[in-house]
Amino acid sequence: MSRIIDRGAIVAGWVGVGMGVTIGISFLLVIPIEAVYWFLTVPAGLLIGYYANQRSDRRSGPLPRILVNALYAAALTGVTMAVLLLGVKALFFAADNGYRDPGLGGPISCTSNADCVYQRYLAADRGPQLAREGVTDAASFTRFYWSQQLATAGLLLGVTTVAGVGGGVLYALFRPKPTATGRTEVRSPA
Repeated sequence: MSRIIDRGAIVAGWVGVGMGVTIGISFLLVIPIEAVYWFLTVPAGLLIGYYANQRSDRRSGPLPRILVNALYAAALTGVTMAVLLLGVKALFFAADNGYRDPGLGGPISCTSNADCVYQRYLAADRGPQLAREGVTDAASFTRFYWSQQLATAGLLLGVTTVAGVGGGVLYALFRPKPTATGRTEVRSPA
């Protein structure tokens, strides 16, 4: 019986976890630019999907095996990125006390963490949009907010995983070819 996933792809999956954590800390906490976080999901997926097979030394073999390796590593990377996004959102949702810079109007008057986030959305003139969605208080806002965040995390997981399978396809197209002895011949540029 053979393995379903190559050992190299398992290692690459953990590399993807590290990559996801690094990207998450960098662009969700240190320099909080969520758009960059989203932008990096595609290259991260492509890279880890390709790397899973390179690490497995998949010079030959069936395409399904290459795709499974890429899928595994990319899914692990995508789950990491989605969980980090939700974790950071939960941290800021739970810790919101209504503080705002004096230049932005000073503190927001609110009673709880969810209410403070809701009041921020109202202060940003998003009240009519929220009302159309049926959001009228902190409790309905909390349900709306987390349904949106879960959908966003699912999309993030999907984009990273699909990009990772794309990386596996790229590997299948451009992988090193075996020589007659079973070793890849490496030539240095002349």
